[in-house]
Amino acid sequence: MDVIFDRWPCGARRCVTFSYDDGQIEDRRLAELFRSLGLKATFHLNSAFFDDGKHVQPEEFKEVYSSHELAAHTHTHPFLSQMPLAEVTGEIMENRMRLEEAWGEPVRGMSWPYGQYDPQTEAAAVACGIEYSRTTRERTDFLPPERPLEWHPTCHHNKGLEMWQAFMSRDYAKKMQLFYVWGHSFEFTRDNSWEMMEQLCRAVAGRPEVWYATNIQIIDYLNCLKHLRATADGRVWQNHGPLDIWASVGGEPICIKAGQTLRL
Repeated sequence: MDVIFDRWPCGARRCVTFSYDDGQIEDRRLAELFRSLGLKATFHLNSAFFDDGKHVQPEEFKEVYSSHELAAHTHTHPFLSQMPLAEVTGEIMENRMRLEEAWGEPVRGMSWPYGQYDPQTEAAAVACGIEYSRTTRERTDFLPPERPLEWHPTCHHNKGLEMWQAFMSRDYAKKMQLFYVWGHSFEFTRDNSWEMMEQLCRAVAGRPEVWYATNIQIIDYLNCLKHLRATADGRVWQNHGPLDIWASVGGEPICIKAGQTLRL
């Protein structure tokens, strides 16, 4: 039986996510822009700078980041690969604890400060309970991450409109497709580019063939997909995970519901 796992939730063939670093006050406007258009984003925050007047305050988190994901970016934004591993662990755990105290939920994701990482810092992140971490390297094949601790985005928002057009013009047979934009919200004020970002968001939003997700929602879906079980002939599929998983049979969408067995 030809079962192809080329779909996101609700049978969507394409997925869109946004990722923004540092937690400066421009996040207030950006998070609301995303929310008003039904878009989802992950905001990666440092926790050492809440008192400088330039960053979103912890008491605002639940309002500002409602419907989005809050993720780690270390406590002081250091070059992690130039630090002892004990200090790396301290940076991540301090960051997690301070964010979680205000957010009220586990912080499971991260982005690498300055885009810098190595095998040792990856291992430290995993030991601290981090399940994925975004880099700053572009990946223009529009595919999901093979290694979540080295999750390369599609592009910085400055290339967003150009890459969105390329994304929508391509159709990778038998593959899930992902469009991932990253940046810093303060750049829109610094570069006078809010209009550009609003244009990108309007172009991306409101498409029934797209699943709009936070970073951790994507990771959760991919993890559930990997734990499906099937008979050798591919006719019986068991989904013991908490999420519905979608696939294609003969080009048509099928759903293997959470906790159920599907016989084809």
